[in-house]
Amino acid sequence: MRLVVLADTHVPARARDLPSRVWAAVDEADAVLHAGDWVGPELLRQLTERSRRLIACFGNNDGAEIRAILPEIARVTLDGLRFVIVHETGAAAARDRRLAAAYPEADVIVFGHSHIPWDTTTIRPQDGRPLRLLNPGSPTDRRRQPHPTYLTATIEDQTLLDVELHRLPQPTPVRAR
Repeated sequence: MRLVVLADTHVPARARDLPSRVWAAVDEADAVLHAGDWVGPELLRQLTERSRRLIACFGNNDGAEIRAILPEIARVTLDGLRFVIVHETGAAAARDRRLAAAYPEADVIVFGHSHIPWDTTTIRPQDGRPLRLLNPGSPTDRRRQPHPTYLTATIEDQTLLDVELHRLPQPTPVRAR
């Protein structure tokens, strides 16, 4: 199973659209995971129509229209792996322990908010099971990062494989009219 992992797209506030490389990855993916901060509902509509399967949550910059459609926390099992998708996770310090305690059922937690790519695996102190934490960064708003980014991965035999951070060129900024 092929995955595309996105967050913090901020369309149309920070970019007019997703980069073409992201759309090409979406077209190839079996599922798209989006960890919030859509900003406008049009991208949500487009990803819903274009994705084979979209699993998503809302973020702190999403208004009532998006919040009426998406949950604050999305949960899904894909090919035997249990995912939690949530926008905000708090400070980086002790994030792994907090999330392991908050989501004991999860194998993988996808989050956003910081626009900082993150890929770590921690061992849960309570039962010794691994927990993977993934933040794809943002494909449209790099903030203090060197590049806009997104993630792809595959699932095979209930294992997350080939997690790859993709760097994108800086998009043309949206200008006020």
